[in-house]
Amino acid sequence: MNSTSTTVASTPGIMLLRVGQAGCALRWDALRQCWRWPDPIGGQLYAWPAPPAMPSGLRMLETARVMAFCSSGRILLGLGKRLGMVELPAPGQPSRPLQAQVLITIDAAEPRTSISDGCVDRDGNFVFGTANTAQDRRPIGSFYQYSQRYGLRRLALPAVVTAASIAFSPDGRRMVFADAARGTIMQCDYDAERAKVSGVKPFSDLMERGAGAGAAIFDSAGNLWSVQGGVLVQYDVDGQVLQQIALAREPAASVAFGGRRLDQLLVLGAQGGLYGLPPDLLNGLAPGLADSLFKDSGSASTCASRVVR
Repeated sequence: MNSTSTTVASTPGIMLLRVGQAGCALRWDALRQCWRWPDPIGGQLYAWPAPPAMPSGLRMLETARVMAFCSSGRILLGLGKRLGMVELPAPGQPSRPLQAQVLITIDAAEPRTSISDGCVDRDGNFVFGTANTAQDRRPIGSFYQYSQRYGLRRLALPAVVTAASIAFSPDGRRMVFADAARGTIMQCDYDAERAKVSGVKPFSDLMERGAGAGAAIFDSAGNLWSVQGGVLVQYDVDGQVLQQIALAREPAASVAFGGRRLDQLLVLGAQGGLYGLPPDLLNGLAPGLADSLFKDSGSASTCASRVVR
C-alpha cells in the first residue's frame, strides 16, 4: 500500500450542463451514446447529450443512487433496499415517469441498510454494497453479487458502514472496494463464477483522513480513478498517487470515461453540474474501459432471491 503526497490541481472545469439537486453514479451509455446519472434528491434520471427526440431528464417514481446498463437495453437501479429494472421510452414517445420492475429486496429484515454503490463485473454480474443509514453508524453493510443465473450471493468481505469505490480491474480478476467511513481503499482477488474473494489487502490510503471514499473506475492501463472528499485522485496500478484534481465550483461526486473511443473523462459535481476537464489535464491519459453490461436475458421473475452465505 502506497500513498504519495501530490499537489491538488484546482480547475473551474468546462461546464457542460447543470441540472437537478445532486449528482451520483455517472455512467456512459454506449448504446445511446450519452452519459447518464440519477439525481437521488430530485428523483430524475438525466442524460447528456440528450439522445435524439428524448428529454435530458426522465422522472422516476422511486429515487436511485446506483445504476448500471443491461444487455437488453434496460437500466438496472439500486432503489433504496431494492434492485429494479426500468425500460426507457422509445425516441419520440410521450415521457412518462419511470416505474421499476423490482427484482429483489436486499437484507429485508434489517431496516437500517440501503444500497450505496455498485457496478457490473467483467462477466456481467452486478456487484454492489450496502450502507448503514441509521445514526448509530455501526458497520452492518455488506457486499453482494447478483445475477440471473445464481440470484443473490454475499461476498465474504469485511462489514462496512458505507460500501463504496467498487470497481474491477481490466481483466476482471481484481476488485477494489472501500468503506466510505474509513481511510483505506481495499483490494482482493475476485472469482466471478463462484462469487469468491480472497487475498483481501489495502490498495492505498485515502489522501485525507476522514475524506470518505466515493466513486471509483479503472482505465484501460489499470490506473484507478477515485473520488475522495470531493477531489478526483488518480492512482497507478501499485496504489501510487499520480495526480489530484479538484473542481473549483463544487465537490466532485462521480467520474466516467465516455465517447466513441472512451477518451473523454467527465466529472459529475455533487450539486448536479457536469464538467469536462481542460485539455492540459487530459494529455497522455489512457482511455477508459467500456462498462460491462448486466446480463438480463430471459425472464427476471425466474431469478433466485436467496442469499448464499
